[in-house]
Amino acid sequence: MENQEFKKMLKKRLDKTSYNQPIHETKGGTSVKIGRIVKVSGPLVTAEGMEDANIQDICRVGHLGLIGEIIEMRKDIASIQVYEETSGIGPGEPVETTGEALSVELAPGIVSQMFDGIQRPLNKFKEVSQSDFLVRGTNVDALDREKEWEFIPTASVGQEVEAGDIIGYVQETKVVQHKIMVPYGVKGKLVKVEAGNFKIEDTVYQIETESGVRDFNLIQRWPVRRGRPYKVKKNTEVPMLTGQRVIDTFFPVTKGGAAAVPGPFGAGKTVVQHQIAKWADVDIVVYVGCGERGNEMTDVLNEFPELIDPTTGESIMERTILIANTSNMPVAAREASIYTGITIAEYFRDMGYNVAIMADSTSRWAEALREMSGRLEEMPGDEGYPAYLGSRIAEYYERAGRVETLGSDGREGTITAIGAVSPPGGDTSEPVTQNTLRVAKVFWGLDATLAQKRHFPSMNWLTSYSLYDPEVGKYMDENVHANWSEFVQHAMNTLQEEASLEEIVRLVGLESLSERDRLTMMTAKMLREDFLQQNAFDDVDTFSSREKQYRMLELILTFEKEARRAMKLGSYYAEIIDGTEDVRDRIARSKYIPESEIARFDEIREQIKTDIEKTIQHGGMTHA
Repeated sequence: MENQEFKKMLKKRLDKTSYNQPIHETKGGTSVKIGRIVKVSGPLVTAEGMEDANIQDICRVGHLGLIGEIIEMRKDIASIQVYEETSGIGPGEPVETTGEALSVELAPGIVSQMFDGIQRPLNKFKEVSQSDFLVRGTNVDALDREKEWEFIPTASVGQEVEAGDIIGYVQETKVVQHKIMVPYGVKGKLVKVEAGNFKIEDTVYQIETESGVRDFNLIQRWPVRRGRPYKVKKNTEVPMLTGQRVIDTFFPVTKGGAAAVPGPFGAGKTVVQHQIAKWADVDIVVYVGCGERGNEMTDVLNEFPELIDPTTGESIMERTILIANTSNMPVAAREASIYTGITIAEYFRDMGYNVAIMADSTSRWAEALREMSGRLEEMPGDEGYPAYLGSRIAEYYERAGRVETLGSDGREGTITAIGAVSPPGGDTSEPVTQNTLRVAKVFWGLDATLAQKRHFPSMNWLTSYSLYDPEVGKYMDENVHANWSEFVQHAMNTLQEEASLEEIVRLVGLESLSERDRLTMMTAKMLREDFLQQNAFDDVDTFSSREKQYRMLELILTFEKEARRAMKLGSYYAEIIDGTEDVRDRIARSKYIPESEIARFDEIREQIKTDIEKTIQHGGMTHA
């Protein structure tokens, strides 16, 4: 019986869309040609009769009206990347082009929201579809059309304005002031602006342009694959504080920089991303969960509302935008999710904010590219990835940076892009990692061996690097402590020296080393265990301010300096170790000193000097 009904339904569909006749529909008095599906191959749909369409146009595919984007045109045949599940649609069904590129809506209501890869709000989606799953063909507005926002104008009537000028603002959350800017390509005299409560589609101001008076509301739309314009791109200088000691001290990233976090399964990429999203000293965080596990986004949703931002004292969620396109969601939307995220980041950058965007992970995005490329039957490059993989990755990271925005007030904004990379088996020579390292100036290489030893964050200090070191060192010397870069350089040299001494220790044992080398090994051990190791799940240790990082490093290097002085005066390594047991324990525990009790570091420093002095007095030279 069910089979009979299915056949009837199929016949109806085929009758509706005859293979021989082009389909025409009348819209607003004009005839619009509708294409027809000729082939369905997973997320790729091929349609004929699409000569009126253009590449990057959004289409409605099949009777269900699935959202898709044209990625290739050959004569009248379009290849469409469908952002929803395509099972059940087949040849003969209609395809209608909208004539618009894939765009995001930019208006009050973005912050604190969770969207999917093509900016559909997941909470609203669930309400409309009455399902915990993504029901196909569901139409949902990206932003709430009914909510009213209090608009406060800052520009006055009669003022000459241009693209990027701020007309007024909406207090979107407790910490984010959403600035309403003149859209790109608009210039003229402000003839009307009103204060009051408005929905995002209500007319709020009018500008007299060359072509006449135009009405403007609170919404801007922008195509995701095109970077938003700016005046000038500038060099980045100011480091971004993440609260993670291994990053801020040894491998810093600047506001407006780009960093890559490659690492094998279980090395802690997502935790590093979460930590930066939680504690980075930026105004806005855009977190893109791209093809990763759903439970990781669940962790974000559960944790972030409860966490308090140290700079604002409000919930971290008040400045966070989440884009979730997890591994169980349609694969093609994964490819769009990163562009959606970076476009939203650019919008807030244009307001003059510092923005950080986390992409977790770009490998899954590259896999979506590879799948689509394979279905288009393009010539494959390395490991099956498309030949244009490198340019696509570069295109994404180059949208980060520090810029002078459009507008007459000379605002500056930054986007810091941090991308996790998941190379199979931790092999960083694979194409996605290599192409990322070409454009990203910071490499935080996570190490499986360190992760197995439970050393987190598992960043390998011998392979990781930051090309921003000179600029950051100069900034820190001027603004934090004059000998910051000297301390960092000395600590790094100690760790590298330890690596070369380890070879000898493995062969002939620790006892074979000289006293000086044994002290080097001890200092390196303190740097590794007491400084670089950090517990993300401890309330105190999860975040370290720059001052605390400096004080911790100073304690370890003061210990080394005083111990070397004692050796020069004739003390033995064993005597120093015995005489400083208590103070070394206090140095190890210094990471758990709260930020409010930072004066305790001075006590420990004085104790180091006192204990070493006692060792000198009772040691080698006294008994000689």
